[in-house]
Amino acid sequence: MKKFKILIPIYNDWESVFKLLEAIDSKISIFDHEFSVILVDDASTQKIVKKKFDYKNLKSVNILKMKKNQGHTRCNATGIKYLTKHDFDYLIVMDGDGEDRPEELGLLVKNVLEKNNSTVAKRVKRSEGFIFTFFYKIHKFITFTFTGKNMNFGHYCCLKKEDVILLSSKSTLWCNFSSSVKKFIKNLDNIPCVRGLRYVQPSKMSFINLVLYSFSIIAVFKYQVLIRSILFFLILFFFLEKFSFIVVFLQSLLIIFTIIIFIVSKRGNALALANATNEIEEVLNIHTK
Repeated sequence: MKKFKILIPIYNDWESVFKLLEAIDSKISIFDHEFSVILVDDASTQKIVKKKFDYKNLKSVNILKMKKNQGHTRCNATGIKYLTKHDFDYLIVMDGDGEDRPEELGLLVKNVLEKNNSTVAKRVKRSEGFIFTFFYKIHKFITFTFTGKNMNFGHYCCLKKEDVILLSSKSTLWCNFSSSVKKFIKNLDNIPCVRGLRYVQPSKMSFINLVLYSFSIIAVFKYQVLIRSILFFLILFFFLEKFSFIVVFLQSLLIIFTIIIFIVSKRGNALALANATNEIEEVLNIHTK
């Protein structure tokens, strides 16, 4: 019997996460393995309304209460550092709002067990509107152009313990989770998934925060960005010199973009990651089978 830990960050959306837990509890019934959930509460201001928890298949549900709000990415990193001191075989990371559908949970588990590779949920279909999809495609194009990486997955994944241990030592985990997975985990497999609709609340992330998140994905590969920016700079200089104004403008954009990427990369803090578990106020158990 294998031991699976499911890591879910949560901030003021308890209704969604408890609906998700019920769906997870139903989906894992087909497996003869042990599943436990770790909810990382990012200093929520809302109280937990639900009092009774009765899951048939989940072994336990624990809540890590953070001392202060620190964001989705750093909650994932804190949960990973916490779990490295515990016994498990595989770690499943997913969002708690319904966008990471529990319908793909079985595919993730089966794939990682059969192929013995860490597996991500590759997004083949999205549920957002035209505007978000348009900017998302621009983000993917820029990311691929400057890093050479096709970032077609988010947080939803199932990782082997040895890969989790490896990630827990990388400072970039404090900057961006999915890019760190892409950069450091070799033999990464994938299964197709559909990005689901949120259970309850609409997204509260502002456009500025979305842009910052996009930069944080690219920032994990900052040296690839630097090399490619220099290459593009030289191409503009030697092959398009007759269009002097346009060349200078584009070269200026390259310089600014590269500087921003290196500034954002400072979010990858090795010391903060090493001390991440010190920011856990308490651990609450709300269900034990």
